Amino acid sequence: MDLTFLFFLSSGLFLGWSLGANDASNIFGTAVGTKMLKFRTAAVIASIFVVLGAVYGGSGGSDTLGQLGRVNALAGAFMIALAAALSVYWMAHLRITVSTSQAIVGAIVGWNFYCGRATNMSVLGQIVSTWVICPILSGVVAVILFLFMRRLFHVWHVHLLRQDAYIRRSLIVTGALCAYALGANNIANVVGVFAQSQPFESIDFGGVISWSGQQVLFFLGALAICVGIFTYSHKVLMTVGNNLMKMSPRAALVVVLAQAIVLLIFSSQGLNAFLTSYHLPKIPLVPVSSTQAVIGAILGIGLLKGGRGINWSIGGQIVLGWLITPLAAMILCFVGLFFIENVFRQVVFML
Repeated sequence: MDLTFLFFLSSGLFLGWSLGANDASNIFGTAVGTKMLKFRTAAVIASIFVVLGAVYGGSGGSDTLGQLGRVNALAGAFMIALAAALSVYWMAHLRITVSTSQAIVGAIVGWNFYCGRATNMSVLGQIVSTWVICPILSGVVAVILFLFMRRLFHVWHVHLLRQDAYIRRSLIVTGALCAYALGANNIANVVGVFAQSQPFESIDFGGVISWSGQQVLFFLGALAICVGIFTYSHKVLMTVGNNLMKMSPRAALVVVLAQAIVLLIFSSQGLNAFLTSYHLPKIPLVPVSSTQAVIGAILGIGLLKGGRGINWSIGGQIVLGWLITPLAAMILCFVGLFFIENVFRQVVFML
């Protein structure tokens, strides 16, 4: 195995660790915050399905990021991932859940500026538009699901204790679905910039399962996410799980399910193929922010209830983090590329 590649990949793995530390809150933060699941149980389930989603559903978002910036040098990819990781880690350390998608996009734009490359504004416009569409769509989906579930339990006349049992089981299933969607949609943020230079060969597991070189790369990135989930996610998890808004177990279930639906919409190549076959507009396959999806869902339910239970101060901190993150990643990447090229004499882009 190429040790040089693994050294440069370390920044992508650090970014994966940061994503796991930050975005585990989006998968099971509401479930743990409402005492429906223990943290360790949630971490195990999330890790398993993040890996499955990354390996088997992660290629679509990676292709889109490749169009935003054709990163063609390992040192350049290293700095992009490192700048994004440092931005996300800084926010996670402050207990503010932020968007890894915004961090990696900001870093890629910084690389484009440094290299004198034109940023593909069409692709950038698609990605930025999802930063607005994603929380709104998630909020709308959450409201619809919440009203449907409230009506469903009212018609069934289910006892409160039995409701909790049903919701606990449903949280495990929807959390697993959400973890799969996170891996599929966000693995491009972690190692997508290394896709053009990855040296891995395809692996055949006894003729039953085979992975391409890109899937091997995605697997390594997913493992880094899992380590982040287990080692550092608990702080941020409680911010989303309880501090933004006190939630019932029913609301927690709705938030996780709404987030999973939105992430799958923006990462499903099958859905795009279906829409194309019927000559319908395609949905852009872009890495969207799971943070924005879950915050949008929480705020949707909160506004449905009149908005009185929302901690607007925490909400303001989160929105501020969304604004700072891409700018910080862009500046860090630009400055870091200068040092890598001029101090360490590494090639950060190829003509």
